[in-house]
Amino acid sequence: MRNWSFLFLLLAAVLPAVPARAQERPNILWISAEDISAHLGCYGDPYAITPHLDALAEEGVRYSHAYTTAGVCAPCRSGIITGMYQNSIGTHHMRCNATLPDWLKPFPIYFREAGYYCTNNSKTDYQFSKPSPREIWDDSSAKAHWKNRKPGQPFFAVFNFTGCHESGIEDKTKYEAVTKDLTAEQRQDPAAFENLPPYYPDTPAVREDWKRNYELITALDARAGELIRELKEAGEWENTIVMFWSDHGIGLPRAKRWLYDSGTHIPLIVRFPESLQAYSPQGPGEVNDRLVSSIDFGPTMLHLSGIPVPETMQGVSFVRDEGERGYVYGARDRMDERYDIIRAVRDHRYRYIRNFEPLKPYYQFMNTPEKGATMREIRKAEKAGELTEEMALFSAARKPVEELYDLENDPHETRNLATDPGHAEVVEELRGALRDWQLQIGDLGLMPESEILRREKAAGSAFAILHGGTDQNELIDTLTTVATQASDGPERIPELIEALDHGDASVRYWGATGLGNFAGESRGARGVMAALSEGLDDDSPAVAIASARALCRMGLTDRGLAALEAHLSGDNEWARLEAIIVLDELEETARPSLAVMQHALKEQPNQYIVRAANKAVNDLLGTENRVP
Repeated sequence: MRNWSFLFLLLAAVLPAVPARAQERPNILWISAEDISAHLGCYGDPYAITPHLDALAEEGVRYSHAYTTAGVCAPCRSGIITGMYQNSIGTHHMRCNATLPDWLKPFPIYFREAGYYCTNNSKTDYQFSKPSPREIWDDSSAKAHWKNRKPGQPFFAVFNFTGCHESGIEDKTKYEAVTKDLTAEQRQDPAAFENLPPYYPDTPAVREDWKRNYELITALDARAGELIRELKEAGEWENTIVMFWSDHGIGLPRAKRWLYDSGTHIPLIVRFPESLQAYSPQGPGEVNDRLVSSIDFGPTMLHLSGIPVPETMQGVSFVRDEGERGYVYGARDRMDERYDIIRAVRDHRYRYIRNFEPLKPYYQFMNTPEKGATMREIRKAEKAGELTEEMALFSAARKPVEELYDLENDPHETRNLATDPGHAEVVEELRGALRDWQLQIGDLGLMPESEILRREKAAGSAFAILHGGTDQNELIDTLTTVATQASDGPERIPELIEALDHGDASVRYWGATGLGNFAGESRGARGVMAALSEGLDDDSPAVAIASARALCRMGLTDRGLAALEAHLSGDNEWARLEAIIVLDELEETARPSLAVMQHALKEQPNQYIVRAANKAVNDLLGTENRVP
């Protein structure tokens, strides 16, 4: 098995040749984009109009294998600012608010302590409230700028361009506002595109979305040019490391929120000033194909600035000769109102994906993406029975447990090789690498969100839940094992029954979930009904909800629905979401609970719960227009 990043955590150190005095340290400018893939001219895209970023690549290093840790902004940005995997520190669910351990400092704090002036203009989305942006940055606002520093003070400045967010594609008014200054020559012809992914319907509406994506990126390119011009006019160009990156892939279905290359492969360009050319892995205009994770961004900047990289950081410097990654990893957890636990590992050629909840469809109904034109076109094709083979893969009602893709021969990842005997060794290697990573970081995403809520305060932080006791390694191993067994197949029923007696609620949750997954086979197993009935009264809402789901799938709905109704109005916010999701999944079986679900629409302060209830109620009532 190839070496992977955690073997090199202790290698991060100060470059001895980097000047130690703060006033001699390099400035750093980050140009951050939202929701774009590598649709840039310098990446070989024939439709891209990106002269400023192409010029930056000509003077810098273009990284061909850079990946983000999640296909959506907030979880991956929490990883970037901390240098830690989001599913390790509890920032993995969209719009959560985790408590960080006291020792974990967002990396700009180290820059400030070293004398840097640090600004953020102005997106945060870190998924924690302490430390606050005011503690992390000297200025985090729409007016934040490196020009406001003291004379001679080195700076680390971030400028986030939000115009290419998925809302810029979906919302015509926003799109027109962002692209209002584009010339006729910078506009795209929707009919000319020959690079539509095969899993999208080829319709005028989809082509219009593709057109908007390119034009929004051209507007981004113009903004990047302005920031670069400011540096040059101020005489700071040769004192400044300039880094351009995106938080994840294009803001369209099966890309944003997903762990395929379409959602996680990002552009990354770093321009080293002449004074730091010795630390550049390549010469100007060259391409570096090493694997880079977004959690490596902070450690790399610390390293180049001569600031010690904390050994606790899970990211590593991507400009070191030593310590090159063998793999990059990704995690998908709650996306808005829907849970779907997916993990991925990629090397230079292959991507392996493990679906921990394979009974859920690829395209779970979520309000935000459903508003987009491309998603509406996919739904139309589903309803009309006009899906191509590639489109049907991602409109399936359930997912395979494992996926493997050869990116050299299948760049769109539509040919799953996980069951191909010729790729059995690759599957085994990457499956092992994924498990090793989950055990190493303590994959908190395998713990139900309602259970995290129950434990976080007592533990002191979300991270400490799986890292605070003497038996932590055993618990992490057991939790990872049983979560995997829950979708392995009916042959795991004995182990899943045994898991229902485990002392940790998260393990019991996966035991109940797995028995529900294989309801037909589980129902006749000795002791299952009694154990699940006992689970309805478990102290952990997650265990009770999973037990209720299993019983309902086995046809024993009376007690199961009653338990789900009770938790839908309980005190635990995320248990309420977990309960309504199960009721939605049960479809017609949940009809006796319709009135309770209708009540939830009026009484829930959490809009994610309202959205899920809205979908469940309207499905039962036969209402077509389900997006508010």
